[in-house]
Amino acid sequence: MTKAKWTAFPYPAKAYTYAGEALGKNWDRLHRGDCEPFPKDPKVQEAWRAYHRGAFAEAVELGLAAGGAGITVANKAQSIYANGIEKKEAVRLALFQESMNRALAQAAAEPKSANAHYQYAYAAGRYSQGISVVKALSQGLGGKIRAALEATLKLAPKHAEAHTALGTYHAEVIDKVGALVGGLTYGAKREAGEEHFRKALKLAPDSPIAHTELANGLVMMHGKKALGEASALYAKAAACEPRDAMEKLDVEAARKELE
Repeated sequence: MTKAKWTAFPYPAKAYTYAGEALGKNWDRLHRGDCEPFPKDPKVQEAWRAYHRGAFAEAVELGLAAGGAGITVANKAQSIYANGIEKKEAVRLALFQESMNRALAQAAAEPKSANAHYQYAYAAGRYSQGISVVKALSQGLGGKIRAALEATLKLAPKHAEAHTALGTYHAEVIDKVGALVGGLTYGAKREAGEEHFRKALKLAPDSPIAHTELANGLVMMHGKKALGEASALYAKAAACEPRDAMEKLDVEAARKELE
């Protein structure tokens, strides 16, 4: 698939460059959400630099060329681009499917890579939202997403993004098929969903996406009575100081919701 037609990241900033040693020095701060270990391969480091500054097409190319741990950054860059920038729905779905397939192959080759499992779950989750969650559940995607997230958390218990995604799984199933069917058929429970969301926020208190997804999840699981807390969470997300391109997209999305 050609990356030439990808839309450029709309909020470039010097702060997201992380040239030279700055990447290693800021790594823990940048990867608190996904627990990805710092890569030894300089080519993979370069792919992550491209990712963090919002050069998503370049990050995909560099990551795929590097192979190994580079597949993780390629998949993350592609999915974040598809979710936050790409406007054409058919293109978005194709990008998510491609990420899903690569992540599945990576997880088979490297079963101990937490983010191989997570990147499959993330892409599959966004793909499911695109085709409709009910349709995705009927295709058996729900169980695969849940299993991939549970595998992620078994390998990396402090993976905040996986906790958020698992919270979203519970919330969306309950929202689309109801608490009774969701619980009996898909193991979705309000208490479990909320627990995962709040764990993510505790692990990454300065992450905008941890705030916005908790807000969305509370409304899906509790309806109108959760609107007050949801608005406050969106305001906190909008006030977060973004550390890279992905967080900038999350902050801008939160600001649009508040408008």
